[in-house]
Amino acid sequence: MKIYTKSGDAGETSLFGGRRVYKDDTRLEAYGTIDELNAVLGVAQSTAKDLLTKEIIKWLQNTLFIAGGELASPDTVARSGASNSSVVTDTIQQPETAKPQFQIPVILEKHSQQAETYIDKMQAELPELREFILPGGTAAAAHLHAARTICRRAERVIITLTKTEQVSKNLVIFVNRLSDLLFILARWENYQSGEQDVKWEK
Repeated sequence: MKIYTKSGDAGETSLFGGRRVYKDDTRLEAYGTIDELNAVLGVAQSTAKDLLTKEIIKWLQNTLFIAGGELASPDTVARSGASNSSVVTDTIQQPETAKPQFQIPVILEKHSQQAETYIDKMQAELPELREFILPGGTAAAAHLHAARTICRRAERVIITLTKTEQVSKNLVIFVNRLSDLLFILARWENYQSGEQDVKWEK
């Protein structure tokens, strides 16, 4: 199978389920930014030294793949009821009329809970932060700070999307929690590497 299909040469692409949209559609911007975030985390993973940092990044990359797939599937929220309540299953079945059928994983409350568990574990060991810090330190920490800013951008785009389309509440909460996790993870990588956080000089 060729990598190129030429189906997008006119500036359109297909969402999961077949709906055609322009490539500057807000939904594409949302999951494209999630993909960008995942790529930067891959760079952070390649430079990280701490084993817990690597473990968390691996979990995040897999979870972000779920988030991207959910954003690329506009019918998922409506079928799951995720806009108003927690999703009760890990996957959403395509309608029986759809050929072929797929199981679409979705972001659940447990994903935000896992992020909070990681945050609490690291924060309990990190020195108290009394000053503003700048992005930097080790290469991995700097990449994690970059990932944090991309995460915030992804969140802004997703919030824009919620104004016109249904988006899972669980997904919105997870992306918000993720930026906090990335901030703590950057500090953690510096701390475990014996590197000082870069303090803001007034």
